Amino acid sequence: MADNSTSRSVITAEVDAVYQRTLLLRAVSNFIYTKWAQVRDIARGAGTNQVRFRRYGNLTAATTALTEGVTPVGSQLSITNVTASTSQYGDYVTITDKVDMETQDPIMTETSEILGDQAADTFDQLTRDVMVAGTSVLYANGVGGRSSVAANVAVADYRKIARALRRNNARKITKIISATDGVGTTPVKAAYVAIISPDTHYDLKGLTGFISVAQYPQNTSLVDPNEVGALDEFRFVETPNAKVFSAAGSGSVDVHADVILGQDAYGVTRISGESLRMIFKPLGSAGSADPLDQRQTMGWKATFVAYRLNESFMYRYEHAVTA
Repeated sequence: MADNSTSRSVITAEVDAVYQRTLLLRAVSNFIYTKWAQVRDIARGAGTNQVRFRRYGNLTAATTALTEGVTPVGSQLSITNVTASTSQYGDYVTITDKVDMETQDPIMTETSEILGDQAADTFDQLTRDVMVAGTSVLYANGVGGRSSVAANVAVADYRKIARALRRNNARKITKIISATDGVGTTPVKAAYVAIISPDTHYDLKGLTGFISVAQYPQNTSLVDPNEVGALDEFRFVETPNAKVFSAAGSGSVDVHADVILGQDAYGVTRISGESLRMIFKPLGSAGSADPLDQRQTMGWKATFVAYRLNESFMYRYEHAVTA
């Protein structure tokens, strides 16, 4: 069995740090689905891998006038707990000494970038799959289920979703997780964010009222570098990772699922210090398991979980697209 070791016999701490930064920056900047999440990390050594969110429900308006001298019954707080447990994810590549000797490419830098993309893709898809399993859904043209979906996107459908989110008191998104460290936030213009596929973007361009980013005022801050435009109360972010239910609609058409978000709809959690790190094993690090110093590895490992916090603050819009 191949051991874990990477393509140099000696690597300084400074170079190792460069690879680590490349991995992290590549991964964080490519996260799409995690960018509007609440982030609640678990302290390392806390004795648990589980996080608990507690949400308090609103009280009903007290519209009955008080009676003089009579104490009212009062109200009781309602509490909803959401719990989730982190899991570990990771992968690595093995690079031989021969590759290191003969290649003209900066193999270690290339490898750290590729691993960063893989990590980003992993967490993006994990988060997406949690989000598209939500219970708030609208099927295009008001049909009753996925198997009946045949219509493409429509302005009326988006307006119905916006109305439903407002009725549910879902606040519009006003900040985005910073691409520099995945923790801090950057303010943006208030809107509901819709994560869409490239095929959906194609059809959006034909809708009355859709405005591309090229038509935005110059001082408009984007919710993401992949933002493609706006319509009414929505701002659209495109990703090839958007969920597509293959041949699931009427006549076996593909059904595309927009994920539409209000503020505080979902969360992500990592274990502090273990959110994402590179593991580099140089030539010879395996000892007698690699007696001729022939193999080295570079990989990544992380802890992660995504979870829905409030089903009424997010929507899934399922529709067909133009072939």
